[in-house]
Amino acid sequence: MTAAETSAMEARVGHYYQMDGTYLVGREKVREYARAVQDYHPSHWDVAAAAELGYSDVVAPLTFTSTPGMSCNREMFESVVVGYDTYMQTEEVFEQHRPIVAGDELKIDVELTSVRRIAGRDLITVTNTFTDAAGERVHTLHTTVVGVTAEDIDPAIKTAVHNAMMHDVNIMNIGESDAAYVKTVRPEGEIRVSQGGLTRTPATPSFDEVKVGDVLPVRHTRLSRGDLVNYAGVAGDANPIHWDEEIAKLAGLPDVIAHGMLTMGLGAGFASAWTGDPGAVTRYAVRLSAPAVVSAKEGADIEFSGKIKSLDPETRSGVILVGAKSAEKKIFGLATLHVRFR
Repeated sequence: MTAAETSAMEARVGHYYQMDGTYLVGREKVREYARAVQDYHPSHWDVAAAAELGYSDVVAPLTFTSTPGMSCNREMFESVVVGYDTYMQTEEVFEQHRPIVAGDELKIDVELTSVRRIAGRDLITVTNTFTDAAGERVHTLHTTVVGVTAEDIDPAIKTAVHNAMMHDVNIMNIGESDAAYVKTVRPEGEIRVSQGGLTRTPATPSFDEVKVGDVLPVRHTRLSRGDLVNYAGVAGDANPIHWDEEIAKLAGLPDVIAHGMLTMGLGAGFASAWTGDPGAVTRYAVRLSAPAVVSAKEGADIEFSGKIKSLDPETRSGVILVGAKSAEKKIFGLATLHVRFR
């Protein structure tokens, strides 16, 4: 895409729409997603365990919102963010204003919040906001992707992807709409952000017991091709680079790779196992640097590590740096978790 075309796309920043109907968070969907990201914290699985932490039902894993968000974003990439052949995920920010629990009925908004041209590439940020039945925003999700155009793609990949994809999914030439563009913007009105994540006492270590430089125990997580196929179905991410070797190699990859969102989910679970309370996280930001390659025979081993970077006595909170590497390559360029301590 040329600089002029990027400028035209920038004029669409602020485009907004709301998902039709509402998204009802189901108990089994929470468990299904927790299994897909290998997060076995009891609060995701057991109502009684969640109740002990002060929750009305099982708690959704931090990255759970990416699943309904991806579905709602489809219209954005089909009719608003046009001119690219596909997209590559580069950064994700989860803001947890209060934990989402089974039984929540959510309205989901979609907004194009940024288009930036850096080093000849277009970085596009789409923001999802999740509002509960009481009218409070409970979660904000920012997804940043790089727009990829035809000159960066092997022409053979389009045919291969078309032949491999599920019958009603198209991830190539997504933005091909010929319909006349009409910009819609967020209606004016009060936005009430939930304070529920800040008012309850978290079931984390005491602020007085932690210090800057404390290191989290290292965890190794194994991913197999079966894990990738399962995650693709649970999360609705049908890109065949996550399960088809030939297509992954046509895309210039050494082999099938793990979903970026899957590795983020694994990272969130790694941290909540240490903190003891997944609802204590107020912000989780991840910039991806390299994919985890998952071979058919050996799978992949991902090593997660963490360290407390800073602490704030006034809010009894801190920032944890989360590291992830596979085959000696860093998967996360920079990942931070903001956590409230008891």
